[in-house]
Amino acid sequence: MNLNQITIPSLNVEESTIFYIKLGLHLIVDASPRYVRFEVPDGDATFSVHKVDELPKGDCIKVYFEDENLDKLVEELQDKGIVFSQLPKDETWLWREAHLLDPDGNKIILFKAGKNRKNPPWRIN
Repeated sequence: MNLNQITIPSLNVEESTIFYIKLGLHLIVDASPRYVRFEVPDGDATFSVHKVDELPKGDCIKVYFEDENLDKLVEELQDKGIVFSQLPKDETWLWREAHLLDPDGNKIILFKAGKNRKNPPWRIN
């Protein structure tokens, strides 16, 4: 089994499209205003946004994108006008994370974990 596609909800797919292109994703399917799909810059995964009439309630969606050059990426995105709620910070779980919200309030976490993503010191066998 391979997790290679994530879809998130949006009230305004066009606005989300602009945001995710600015974030660095490559648009490959444009069925606006109801659906778009992107390729991520690294790897084989795809990411899509679909139109909904109402967003889920609460703190339920978090999307993580890993980048080896996290601090540089954050600087580049800030230059493009992206606002972060948390600048890159070393976390106790051995990941370096920066947090932001997409136009619909979905939490986006840009991070660098390296080997600690799949093999933290506390990994069970």
